[in-house]
Amino acid sequence: MSGVNRASKKEAFIKEALLLRQALSLCRSLLNPDQRYEAAYFEAVRTLLTRITTDGKPLSLREINAQINEILKSSIKSEDVINLFSDIDTGFSLFDPKFLEEISKMKEKNLAVEILKKLLAEQVKLYRRTNLVKSEKFSEMLTRAMKAYLNGMLSNEEVIAELMKMARDMANAHAEGDSLGLTDEELAFYDALTRPEAIKDFYKNEELVALTHELTELLRKNRTIDWQKKESARAGMRRMIKKLLKRYKYPPEGLDDAISTVIGQCEMWADM
Repeated sequence: MSGVNRASKKEAFIKEALLLRQALSLCRSLLNPDQRYEAAYFEAVRTLLTRITTDGKPLSLREINAQINEILKSSIKSEDVINLFSDIDTGFSLFDPKFLEEISKMKEKNLAVEILKKLLAEQVKLYRRTNLVKSEKFSEMLTRAMKAYLNGMLSNEEVIAELMKMARDMANAHAEGDSLGLTDEELAFYDALTRPEAIKDFYKNEELVALTHELTELLRKNRTIDWQKKESARAGMRRMIKKLLKRYKYPPEGLDDAISTVIGQCEMWADM
């Protein structure tokens, strides 16, 4: 094969692989695991070929294979934050028990750990935008598990079990909102209100749900761009929230710190 033919085939591959990547960005959640692996392989080869072309340095077969393996691992990811519970139309969920079972049976345990860590980290990133309590809770859980794993305190199998449990906890936490009749937005406020475990000893759950609805509606009705730009307006928002909480006699005596979590969640919501 002449150098010209090789060059033209390489350029054609790079072009088609790039088109594949762009197409997948529109429908990645519809792919099954095998399709994701195959797409990741093409992306790995495309990236490697691009690097070879750019650097102009010949690589040995061993170097090429090593780089493909590394790029393949990093390619099995989303280009943006994944909402792991959003695939309602297809009925497919990245936390589906069948998907988790496939991950647990992978022979490449190191890769299974990386996939789970990446998916969970992306969900934590989503929580950082929307849910203060879940963001802190699951971020701490993920950090603790990975630190133990990297320090040799957990084996591949053990950390996979920890990460899968975390995935199930996330799915159960999401389902809790449905059982309470709360949207994801409202659930974030409910989580803030109920963060201290003792809170539910002082209020009926119906009261906490009612407070959640009223708090969410109050913020929606009074939302203003000034909350993001002016400290005086932000202070007014905090006074409005505290007035509502006081009407519900929240927080109870001895749990005064609880109000800071609620205010923090409201400020996060105002900045969205």
